[in-house]
Amino acid sequence: MIRSGDESWVRIEDASAIGAARRAATNLAEACGFDEHDRGRVAVAVSEAASNLVKHAVEGMILIRAHPEAATAVEVIALDKGPGMRDVRSAVRDGYSTAGTLGVGLGGIARMASAHEVYSLPGRGTVVTMCFTAADAPAPVSQVSGLTRPIGEEIVSGDAFAYVEGGGTAIALLCDGLGHGPAAAAASREAVRVFEQQHHLPVLELLERVHRALTGTRGGAVAVARLDRERGVVRYAGLGNVSGWIVHAEGRQGMISVPGIAGHQRSRLREYEYTVPPHSVLVMHSDGLTDRWDPVSFPGLAARSPVVVAATLLRDAGTRRDDAAVLAVGTAP
Repeated sequence: MIRSGDESWVRIEDASAIGAARRAATNLAEACGFDEHDRGRVAVAVSEAASNLVKHAVEGMILIRAHPEAATAVEVIALDKGPGMRDVRSAVRDGYSTAGTLGVGLGGIARMASAHEVYSLPGRGTVVTMCFTAADAPAPVSQVSGLTRPIGEEIVSGDAFAYVEGGGTAIALLCDGLGHGPAAAAASREAVRVFEQQHHLPVLELLERVHRALTGTRGGAVAVARLDRERGVVRYAGLGNVSGWIVHAEGRQGMISVPGIAGHQRSRLREYEYTVPPHSVLVMHSDGLTDRWDPVSFPGLAARSPVVVAATLLRDAGTRRDDAAVLAVGTAP
């Protein structure tokens, strides 16, 4: 079971933030059982990433967390709205640096991380993801990634997600608790609790159970998806303003949610089945992300890992005027 947690995004605005990011990463690595050598790798790579943000980026942010698919691995996501890079391959070479680009230190990151990925668009910014494992253990093969971010300076997000994988089938839930703050978060936690206990149910029945369970809460918008990777189909049911998309290189297909507020009022719930094309990704997000983003404006994004997809959309489509959550699920068998 993968679920959203208390994710803490750190703004990297000046050199003082570099040490804070490094300490947070090494503390997490120690908690995950990393020895001194492996903690050193994490420290160097995170320092490099944070330094790049200070020197070259605009609106730089870093997230450090236990990897959602391997609790003993450390995942680091660095993103910015800076100048981006035209030649990522050259930038990863040690010693490469071009004024105005995010280049210094990417070679070090490539050496130190167990797995890493860089997605950059000139004039729009860069996303760098890193995974660290202890004792040369292989990095997990990422099938899903979700990210949340609270509104403004709130500590807790009212949005949440949960995901279960088994037997070639992926089941996912995303809930946007009404409003924001602790009451919204309580509604989303209740939706996740029901999902954890009853995710084996058909999507329509599962959505109905969540709707009933949220009666005593503020309520929210909820969507449930069941992806059959072998058959190449997804069954989807949504209530309220949660967006669901099947994203591929040529564009995206929207999945339908009916109007209402889970726990309070609803139209007749409906379930829909969609064909999933090869080399696509399933994306679900709250209205903390605008739905006006266009996959065509992100060349090659649909072929990237789910964490890069989620981070890029959160950066470019996210709004600071609301809590935000995005979940990306790879569709390949």
